[in-house]
Amino acid sequence: MTKTITHIQTARDTGDRLQVKEPVSFTSAPADDAVQLSINTEKTFQTIMGFGGAFTEASAYSLSLISKEKRDEILHRYFDPVDGLGYRLGRTHIHSCDFALGNYTYVDEGDTTLESFSIERERELVIPLIKDAAKIVGDNLTIVSSPWSPPAWMKDTNEMNHGGKLLPEYMPIWAEYYVKYIEAMEDEGIPIWGITIQNEPEAKQVWDSCLYTAEEERDFIKDHLGPTLQKRGKNDLKVIIWDHNRDVVYERAKTVLSDPEAAQYVWGTGLHWYVSEEFENLSKVHDEFPDKHLIFTEGCIEGGVQLGAWHTGERYARNIMGDINNHLEAWIDWNIVLNEEGGPNHVGNYCDAPVIVDTKKDEVHYNSSFYYIGHFSKYVKPGAVRIEHTNSSEKIQTTTFRNPSGEIVIVMMNQGDESVKVSADLNGETFQVELTGHSISTLLI
Repeated sequence: MTKTITHIQTARDTGDRLQVKEPVSFTSAPADDAVQLSINTEKTFQTIMGFGGAFTEASAYSLSLISKEKRDEILHRYFDPVDGLGYRLGRTHIHSCDFALGNYTYVDEGDTTLESFSIERERELVIPLIKDAAKIVGDNLTIVSSPWSPPAWMKDTNEMNHGGKLLPEYMPIWAEYYVKYIEAMEDEGIPIWGITIQNEPEAKQVWDSCLYTAEEERDFIKDHLGPTLQKRGKNDLKVIIWDHNRDVVYERAKTVLSDPEAAQYVWGTGLHWYVSEEFENLSKVHDEFPDKHLIFTEGCIEGGVQLGAWHTGERYARNIMGDINNHLEAWIDWNIVLNEEGGPNHVGNYCDAPVIVDTKKDEVHYNSSFYYIGHFSKYVKPGAVRIEHTNSSEKIQTTTFRNPSGEIVIVMMNQGDESVKVSADLNGETFQVELTGHSISTLLI
């Protein structure tokens, strides 16, 4: 084992942003006055797919309003596998979501044949953005696609916003709609890896939304979507249920996954971070359905832009660690970029993003969340496995991995005001590191 350890730090008060610090050395004895961290490389858990963010119309539009040089810089800083954050995952919305410029669908009203189906609107902004990102990655991105609402005429409310339900008579057509989208994106050279049934199926929002009970989601999968995907040769497509918060994820997942007819079509469960940080609920799902997977599909800081805020980055890291330590395999942020307002958003639901662009001044702002995500996405490589660790104190949060190369990756965060000394044991060898207040460190061994 090498006798020095690479230490990368981001800290609020020192100005460090993914800064390589002095190497850490192994020592002969543990420090008794420190937080004790023990790492067991022999016990492994889930394999990590990777990290990424959402290609929304709002992100693509905001990027179209700044200079090409700044747009290219942002995409490289996100997607470059060597010099950037190493993003490899993405999420798209199937027609409009709140972070679109308005409500829109891909078909004419009342077209039950779907003959008018066209993703022409996506060719303007979203598809060029995805293609530019994929060029930087050097490979296809792993993309999850989600609908926020069926077309208004398929719903009992006859509008895309404010919730409502999919009418039973349109369920077969709606299932076909997903396939049309997947095929249209494939024709553009963008393979879709997975789909979720419905974004936030328990939320009646003022924007595009549609409500499903767990039983309705189950029945739509087993009676319509699953058979349609099978019939159309889309057996490899990953079907993801729930796509909403952790608070009731176990109850929602259990209803679907306990039904063998529905479960046969389902790859796993999607999570959002709003409402609660009950990370243990992910383990409940994993423990009961260990052959199914867990993926984080959306999280953002609500309430508009918060330039320079530090708690935002800490929220990202706390949630990433909490979920990964409970069997999460993949993590996808919400909008990769928003404008100076935290939009555009067609109902004014402004939020923050790791990258904010001032479209009036052609300026780019990288928030603390950008760097905190990077402490995971840049160093935890696709195919890494989580390894066991025990941590003696709640003063720090920790998660640990082994990369495919054999490299050990340790991420530690200190959300407190005071520095914390950590004494770590790795397979019988010891090292110490000091975590500055309000900082995050990645250690590579």
